[in-house]
Amino acid sequence: MNMLKAGYADNSTAQSVASKADTSYEGQYTSLMGKVIAISGAGSGIGLATAKLLCSAGARLSLLDNAKEPLENAAEDIRKNHATRLDVNSSSSDILTTVADIRTSVAVEAWIEKTVSHFGALDGAVNLAGVIGKSVGVSNLTEISDEEWLFVNEVNLHGAFYATRAQLRAMVKLGQGPRSIINASSTAGLEGNRKNSPYVASKHAVIGLSRCAAKEFGHLGIRVNAIAPGLINTPMLQSLPAERDGHNDFLLKNSQSLGRRADPEEVARTIAFLLSRDSSFITGAVISIDGGQIC
Repeated sequence: MNMLKAGYADNSTAQSVASKADTSYEGQYTSLMGKVIAISGAGSGIGLATAKLLCSAGARLSLLDNAKEPLENAAEDIRKNHATRLDVNSSSSDILTTVADIRTSVAVEAWIEKTVSHFGALDGAVNLAGVIGKSVGVSNLTEISDEEWLFVNEVNLHGAFYATRAQLRAMVKLGQGPRSIINASSTAGLEGNRKNSPYVASKHAVIGLSRCAAKEFGHLGIRVNAIAPGLINTPMLQSLPAERDGHNDFLLKNSQSLGRRADPEEVARTIAFLLSRDSSFITGAVISIDGGQIC
């Protein structure tokens, strides 16, 4: 599911300095070379940044999004500009794309079946598809419609459940790991937010889902973790109404330690770590990527 939308300008010297990240991954994440990784929400934001990084590290990718054009553009960009470790003659087959609605169980199962059929493996998965409610920052819990509550939870929670379940089924059939699944929660999954109840509830639930999966499948060498990003420069953050934007500015000035928004690439590097053998003894964890917002 393509995450909702837009962008904040840099608001500090810290932002401009910290965002000058090394985008060359030669020699890094070597354990991801040749691994098959499925990513949902891959057409933009953190999903796109993760796909670029993993491809640069030599991983083979199965990318899903609900929007065809952004996904196709993303795949083309990755093939041309980030497939530094892939044989130029085989790079097209090393990136598989699927347009599907993460809210549909049958479509998600088909995506993972297609992935395994195409690559013969599934070593990791990153479930990033997500949305935020249209009334965020505006409506309190008593004012939320049934439709908005269902939509946000169908994407953020049900979609994560369908994907995690399909990935676990495939991984179990493929045999003993190591394998890794990462689900996207949020700092909103770690605390309450005013006028954001559908999103907050869904992201709390993703943590519970991830921890249950970690307990149930660790003995098979499958690790499951959640990430909790804070204020990240993604289309979702940039789409927020003025009311919520003002709240975020207040957080940056008064609550967050680093006082800036992160770039998606900073989250992608944490995801790559959780997929790699460097995190081999980490499972059932929630990794905050929030610049000290909750500490």
